[in-house]
Amino acid sequence: RMCPLLPATFALLLALRAVTPAAVSNPEDYAADEDGPVCDQPECPKLHPKCTKVEHNGCCPECKEVKNFCEYRGKTYKILEEFKPSPCEWCRCEPNNEVHCVVSDCAVPECVNPVYEPEQCCPICKNGPNCFAGTTIIPAGIDVKVDDCTICRCHNGDWWKPAQCVRRECLNGQTL
Repeated sequence: RMCPLLPATFALLLALRAVTPAAVSNPEDYAADEDGPVCDQPECPKLHPKCTKVEHNGCCPECKEVKNFCEYRGKTYKILEEFKPSPCEWCRCEPNNEVHCVVSDCAVPECVNPVYEPEQCCPICKNGPNCFAGTTIIPAGIDVKVDDCTICRCHNGDWWKPAQCVRRECLNGQTL
């Protein structure tokens, strides 16, 4: 099949006697540009979907470069390359040139005062498990004397609950 010819171009070629109506069985199938006929065009093969560089030297475009990398946040990665763009993300450049990432799912910290450290994804309990006894933070697992007459203890594994406190009978700060 020939490259399509625009009707106006065919009329111009006829007027210039560059072609004759008898020479072209179907004028719409005749290829030409301002310099004259271009080429006979067979069915062009489809370009590769990952083609990034196309050259048009003949009737059919040719793929000269296929994309074999991924781009993510301005950086390029090789196919199947794994990378960590942040402390909480793990990513991979997939064969289809797409980046797939998973984000960390952090466990709930077992304290009332978790801290986020640089380059760590999940919060940590720097002073171990703890809970509140009133407005005071006490460590888990031990009895803590919060005043002269009150001893408190964190619930086992239930750091979000206030501490269980036992108030002893006191007289002038002395336990009876």
